[in-house]
Amino acid sequence: MIYKLLPTTEWDDARAAGRLNGTAVDRQDGFIHLSAADQLVETARRHFTGATGLTLLTVDPARLGDRLRWEPSRGGERFPHLYGPLPVAAVVEARALPADVPAGDAVAELIG
Repeated sequence: MIYKLLPTTEWDDARAAGRLNGTAVDRQDGFIHLSAADQLVETARRHFTGATGLTLLTVDPARLGDRLRWEPSRGGERFPHLYGPLPVAAVVEARALPADVPAGDAVAELIG
């Protein structure tokens, strides 16, 4: 599985639309940023410190087809990038992060 961390309001909008077109950063970069399990805690700590109202999506990469590419990013490490919208049907689980726990710690607890 791969993961997407985003504001809950954006997940609510995506569910209503049937797809996630990406966050502002995703749209700016031209792809949807995703993380593997071993990358997720660092992603949360780097990009979501102090943020509240977040949801963690668990995404089945087999449902994304060839629009999913593993490309070098932070420190040369390969990250999953999705070129095109993320269909809600590819999300197998969505979990709200507790507001009173730092995002990195909350993510670490959720993915075990």
